[in-house]
Amino acid sequence: MRHNYLFTSESVSEGHPDKVADQISDAIVDLFLSKDPEARIACETMTTTQLVALAGEIRCKGVYENGEWAPGALEEIERTVRATVRDIGYEQDGFHWETFTFQNNLHGQSKEIAQGVDASGNKDEGAGDQGIMFGFACSETPDLMPATLYYSHKILERMAADRKSGAAPFLQPDAKSQVTLRFEDGVPVACPAIVVSTQHAAGYHEGDKEAELKAYVKGVIADILPAGLLSDATKYHINPTGAFEIGGPDGDAGLTGRKIIVDTYGGAAPHGGGAFSGKDPTKVDRSAAYITRYLAKNVVAAGLATRCTIQIAYAIGVSEPLSLYVDTHGTCADGVTDAGLEEAIQSIESLGGLTPRAIRTTLGLNRPIYRQTAAYGHFGREPQGDTFPWERTDLVDELKAALGR
Repeated sequence: MRHNYLFTSESVSEGHPDKVADQISDAIVDLFLSKDPEARIACETMTTTQLVALAGEIRCKGVYENGEWAPGALEEIERTVRATVRDIGYEQDGFHWETFTFQNNLHGQSKEIAQGVDASGNKDEGAGDQGIMFGFACSETPDLMPATLYYSHKILERMAADRKSGAAPFLQPDAKSQVTLRFEDGVPVACPAIVVSTQHAAGYHEGDKEAELKAYVKGVIADILPAGLLSDATKYHINPTGAFEIGGPDGDAGLTGRKIIVDTYGGAAPHGGGAFSGKDPTKVDRSAAYITRYLAKNVVAAGLATRCTIQIAYAIGVSEPLSLYVDTHGTCADGVTDAGLEEAIQSIESLGGLTPRAIRTTLGLNRPIYRQTAAYGHFGREPQGDTFPWERTDLVDELKAALGR
């Protein structure tokens, strides 16, 4: 592992067209799980100028059974989609929550996929697909996330809060950020460059209005990044292309699942390639990525390493994982090994194993908790009540005990 280097991560706001699509897809997941905790959902969303279209496969008691929609179900789906866009803040000529054209192309789940996932006879419930999933944690921030991504998210979260509160009325929903940090001995010591591009009200790309917008963004950056990282040498690129009045789905089409690096670790860790949003938790693309983050975070929180990557693999229709891999990148505490951590993880009784069913039980995933994951990252979020259960650090004592510490 290199110790001295530059590294960069980006984030996108809730108004980015791909994130609009992710939030709609997860709002649909939440809607169906609120009706049936065992619902099966694979919902893709496409957005463009004045259009939202859904596609995918579902199975949900009381909503869609035997190829038929329950009375009022289609209307409730459309209301959910429009409310999601309204909450994001789109009331523009090119994309308005009240007036966009809505298309619902959801239909029943394939029986051949269902037979692999459903439990039957002596067969436990299988994984919803094959694949590899990764979890990661590091000691760079209080939330045990890569610093470059953590600060990129926080900048856009603050800007969205100010937009919605009226503190920054010139902001519009679409925005992107990018933070570059210099690391020495693996620790972030300076911010050489930072990029923020934000959609704005008319005229805020020239003169005094442009100066006001740039001063505001610099103030947000100064509030978010720790003292000492910013200096006179930091280069700020704020709306570097000029005017950014046309944004969101009106400026570019959006699709579910196109921001998987933003959703995870900003490129600081591997990614298995599977998106999260729009999928119920039988899909291990989602649930196994959550459990591996949970495990990696607890390893770092326990002081067993300062950096931890965990990989897990599944086959469709098979309940037990094919492999479990731990890499602490040479940062293990004295007396701890990667192989020892693999054994310790598999011995933790409270997990009940790493089958899809055990993961959902451990983390309580069969609940409508997903809409809020679909912007500003699925990881490094503060658990409140039943939300973000994979961010808990309640395995620390069991991990230490398994390693005799």
